[in-house]
This record gives sequence, C-alpha cells and structure tokens, in this order.
Amino acid sequence: QVQLVESGGGLVQPGGSLRLSCAASGFTFNSYSMGWYRQGPGKQRELVAAVTSGGATTYGDSVKGRFTISRDNAKNTVYLQMNNLKPEDTAVYYCKKTSGIGYWGQGTQVTVSS
Repeated sequence: QVQLVESGGGLVQPGGSLRLSCAASGFTFNSYSMGWYRQGPGKQRELVAAVTSGGATTYGDSVKGRFTISRDNAKNTVYLQMNNLKPEDTAVYYCKKTSGIGYWGQGTQVTVSS
C-alpha cells in the first residue's frame, strides 16, 4: 500500500532553516508528481510546492525565493528546504502524491517562534 512518511519538522527561530523529508513507498515514485502542503492554525490547507516526475517545480506565492522542493528518485524521497523561516510559516506540513490517486502523509509540525 502507498505510504508517505514525513520527517524533519520542529521548532526553529525566525530566520532559521529546516529541511523536511517525505519517504514514499508502495508505488513507482519516479512516475508521479509530489507536493508539499501546509495547514496553519485556523487556516485552510494550502499548496506550498510541487514537483513533477520530470522535475518541474511550482511554488506558492508566500514561499517563493525561500523554499526549495526537490526529489531523489533513487531514494524515493521528496524534500522541502525551508530558509528564512517566518512565524507565519508555522503549520503542519503534509506530503502528497499529487498525480493519479492522491495520498497524504500524516504531517509534521513546523513551529517558527523566538
């Protein structure tokens, strides 16, 4: 069965960095688009970044220039490098298989606070 397991969340000060990882299994990883979404307190879930099977990327307006999505098909893993973090980036971050049948990971908490 499809499994998506996120890791790398935590508490970081404003201006800091974190790298999230999402380990995928149960499907042919290199054939599918993957994405990162987030849901902050009292907010709707929103797209953060996505990467196609061919490596093309797209970003939400609020994270452009600060976050980078990448994938390692040999490791069946998608990453989200987050730099210059702001308090408004505080959210639960979810990995999603975005093409074909959609699947979600369980989420990882990112808290940006001094």
